[in-house]
Amino acid sequence: QVQLVESGGGLVQAGGSLRLACAASGRAVSSYAIGWFRHAPVKEREVVATINRLGGITDYADSVKDRFSISRDNAKNAVYLQMYNLKPEDTAVYYCAADPAAQLPHVPRYWGQGTQVTVSS
Repeated sequence: QVQLVESGGGLVQAGGSLRLACAASGRAVSSYAIGWFRHAPVKEREVVATINRLGGITDYADSVKDRFSISRDNAKNAVYLQMYNLKPEDTAVYYCAADPAAQLPHVPRYWGQGTQVTVSS
């Protein structure tokens, strides 16, 4: 099975950028569909961006389209979430998740521990 570790979170001002990384170990990240989720206080967890197992199809929540970009680096066995023009409402704990299915299901099998992103106004 795969282990996932997120990094790159932090405190940033509105309009700023961050790049989150999800380092995989134990199995090749190319064997999984991968997604980034976020969970903010008093809100439900939501999927932010996904990339399918083959790596050719990405999808984004409407709230982050044109601001966030998901990518995969098979050589580094990692997945990234580049975030631009961050807004206070992007504040949340961001999680990386993986599933061996071709497309990421609603509840992926494997999860990282999360990384906090805080956007100040």
